[in-house]
Amino acid sequence: MTANEDQEMELEALRSIYEGDEGFKEISPVSFQFRIGDLEDTKAFILDITWPELYPETAPNISLEAFFNNRISAETKRVILLKLEEQVEANLGTAMMFTLFEWAKENQDELMESHKPLVTAVTLTSSSEVTTTALTGKKREKKEQLTKAQKRRIISRTDHKGELPRGWNWVDVVKVGVS
Repeated sequence: MTANEDQEMELEALRSIYEGDEGFKEISPVSFQFRIGDLEDTKAFILDITWPELYPETAPNISLEAFFNNRISAETKRVILLKLEEQVEANLGTAMMFTLFEWAKENQDELMESHKPLVTAVTLTSSSEVTTTALTGKKREKKEQLTKAQKRRIISRTDHKGELPRGWNWVDVVKVGVS
């Protein structure tokens, strides 16, 4: 069999095995993502695997650069990749995707034993607030934002100069007859 026939057969097998599995994602016919662990699990990670043209005779390209993996240290990523490369070497020349995924699932604790979640703080500020703070050193107060409906009501009550008409908030005095 040629490499392309092997790839087609393995692709068909992967699609049938992982149909409906939220952890498996086919990016293209030669590129896949597989999540090891649950979404809530701090030791979960995503494998990005791409087949080169001569796969399975040559090793697939394995990456841990998905955004999901940002909380994993570089050292832990290196350990995972080294151990996965050992599995690739042992299975070279055969369809190995299922084997790699299952091996990674079974050995997740071992792969992530040195893992300590990286915590990064992200603060969002508006660009005008940042520049004002940087230039003056003072924090700028934010204006109250009005909704479109509130703006329309204000405009409908004002004249062409943007002023409210005289007496807009006056209360009508009703004369009550005494009987």
